[in-house]
Amino acid sequence: MENKIHQVLEQTLNKMGISINKIRIEQPETNSFKINIETSHPNLMIGHHGENINAVQHIIKLILWAELDRENITEKPEISLDIENYRRRQEQNIINLAERKVEMVRKLSSPQSLPVMTPYFRRLVHLYLAQEKFNDIKTESEGEGELRHIVIKPEVNI
Repeated sequence: MENKIHQVLEQTLNKMGISINKIRIEQPETNSFKINIETSHPNLMIGHHGENINAVQHIIKLILWAELDRENITEKPEISLDIENYRRRQEQNIINLAERKVEMVRKLSSPQSLPVMTPYFRRLVHLYLAQEKFNDIKTESEGEGELRHIVIKPEVNI
């Protein structure tokens, strides 16, 4: 599967006129792949607030899935595209922010809101704060649509 992903990435990005210095593919889970691309134009690939990277990831996924359909491969892999560890840095920044908010919840015993974020990052925070070391707090998503955010609250044991 890694060879197929690599091939689709190279062909698609070349057609888009994007030069690639290096492609690194990791498989952290079964049927899930994290791809990090090094390019001479990372800002163009990332775009404003990661808009381009999300669009390119979606295009790559659709092309890959279409090719797998043509080869009668029914299992569709999940793809997470990163450009020069941009997403990895974003993930770490959000985790750090969530940890600071947890400390405020513990100190003040009052709920703390995180900023609006995508479903991917909300899920990341929910999963991270579900660890045993955070058993004194709980997380809830609140708001609708683009205003959806996480509120971290003290866990009330009755």
